Amino acid sequence: MGPISANDLKTRGIGAVEQALQDQTEAPITVRGSVKYVVMSAEHYHYLRECELEAALAESKADLDAGNFVKETVSQHLRRLAKINKSSQ
Repeated sequence: MGPISANDLKTRGIGAVEQALQDQTEAPITVRGSVKYVVMSAEHYHYLRECELEAALAESKADLDAGNFVKETVSQHLRRLAKINKSSQ
């Protein structure tokens, strides 16, 4: 099944979404011919969120391995942030 039109969604409701998700993991919803939204099952959404978190963790580990971090006290951190804020104004 292709995209769900907004009109199909209005007339058929959640049945249109359920039918579309039988054949695909994500279903685009079109408004006046343009894709405006995408629906998916909660299970697929949680899977994508987990992938996102895994990617963020891998990026953080790579930064640590490359030495891209700052080790400082809270007061040192606040002073550094104050300097950054002043220079951006």
